[in-house]
Amino acid sequence: MTKEQTKISAGWNLDNSYARLPQLFFSHLNATPVSAPELVILNHPLAASLGLNAEALEGEGGVEVFAGNQIPEGATPLAQAYAGHQFGYFNRLGDGRALLISEQITPQGERFDIQLKGSGRTPYSRGGDGRAALGPMLREYIISEAMHALGIPTTRSLAVVTTGESVMRETDLPGAILTRVAASHIRVGTFQYAAKWGTKEELQALADYTIQRHYPEVATSENRYLSLLQEVIKRQAKLIAQWQLVGFIHGVMNTDNMTISGETIDYGPCAFMDVYDPETVFSSIDREGRYAYGNQPMIGGWNLARFAETLLALLHDNEDEALKLAQDAMNSYMELYNQNWLTGMRAKLGIFNEETEDATLVQDLLTIMHKYQADYTNTFRALTFDTMEETPLAGTSEFTEWQERYQARIGRQQESKDASHQLMRNSNPAVIPRNHRVEEALDSAGRGDYTVMERLLAALSNPFAHTPEQVEYTTLPEPSSCAYRTFCGT
Repeated sequence: MTKEQTKISAGWNLDNSYARLPQLFFSHLNATPVSAPELVILNHPLAASLGLNAEALEGEGGVEVFAGNQIPEGATPLAQAYAGHQFGYFNRLGDGRALLISEQITPQGERFDIQLKGSGRTPYSRGGDGRAALGPMLREYIISEAMHALGIPTTRSLAVVTTGESVMRETDLPGAILTRVAASHIRVGTFQYAAKWGTKEELQALADYTIQRHYPEVATSENRYLSLLQEVIKRQAKLIAQWQLVGFIHGVMNTDNMTISGETIDYGPCAFMDVYDPETVFSSIDREGRYAYGNQPMIGGWNLARFAETLLALLHDNEDEALKLAQDAMNSYMELYNQNWLTGMRAKLGIFNEETEDATLVQDLLTIMHKYQADYTNTFRALTFDTMEETPLAGTSEFTEWQERYQARIGRQQESKDASHQLMRNSNPAVIPRNHRVEEALDSAGRGDYTVMERLLAALSNPFAHTPEQVEYTTLPEPSSCAYRTFCGT
């Protein structure tokens, strides 16, 4: 199949605006070919939304593109350079195993990055092999698509192919490449890279490009770089509140893993919380709990402060005035986060209006859940359907007292009980990608059986449906003496 045939049949409509930035920000190169790629999974709805022909993508030409063996017409492949604070320590980084093929322009005129993850070594690999194993790539596919279904801004997964080659980690593992779709891959770390190793003009070029791509509404602001900072703060405050509301733990909130677009990115050691505990950590490398569930809002603010620092030279010519502008902007973050979180919690409890004591009501419930080791998702699901007898809270004096206050609170709003119940149904998912279910799917996939993963994806595709078919995915894992751990999968 020729490149022209690939373009016509698959629907690629590619441009690479990022490649028009200064050379500082990327390196041009092609993926390292693989020997025998095979398609594992293709995201048909996502393909359609991108203006792509799924039938063509499932053919030999499409698989060759997903493997990096063939570059579609119009593509300008490159690896992006960036930096990042990794567990608080600043490092020079970059796409060590990823390649931005180009940007797909959809029929609606939207622009999305098409990136291959696991496509081979780059100038930023720092000794790594540039490859990825099948399990972590399928894990990202499952969880990123679950996040999308939950209504949380996220990068998405278009396809996973096996490479026909092994990668060596602790053992030989089947190699794979994930095709990731994102509004962009511009990170806080991209700005840190520009501020540290670029000129002011190069930093300004990146900022102007980011505004044009993600925040065009601020282009004519009196101080567009201050407006950029303010808008990024707003998006991140909302995003992290959404994480907290569903019990999602990112696991590695380094500044290179925070996008300027406000999307969730990099599903390495992430997981969803079962039993409610603010100190929950799953990542094998987070030994001090820096990125624990309860710390995520604070870390979000810390990362945004690092972003604000990169913009100081653009905010004002006077250093003191620039610092004041940045600090004033940052002062809004925690208030915005709390507003988003409390609004979401009110919805989870079926509360439409606002009262001063709502935050205390919510926090008291979480305290009781923590004390009695109640499952986070299932507790809110039980509140939704009035089945609290199925939870550890049933019969406790603390919950009985709380429930009386809660019912009184519900009774003080004008909306009907039916309306309140519908709000709760729409705000409390029946299912999340529970860790043991994800591992079950990955174990089966490792043996060549993808049906377990397909059933899981079907259950996760509409988490607020509350169908009988979803009930089996609400069950908790069997008790274990070993704490669940996730890994970066590099």
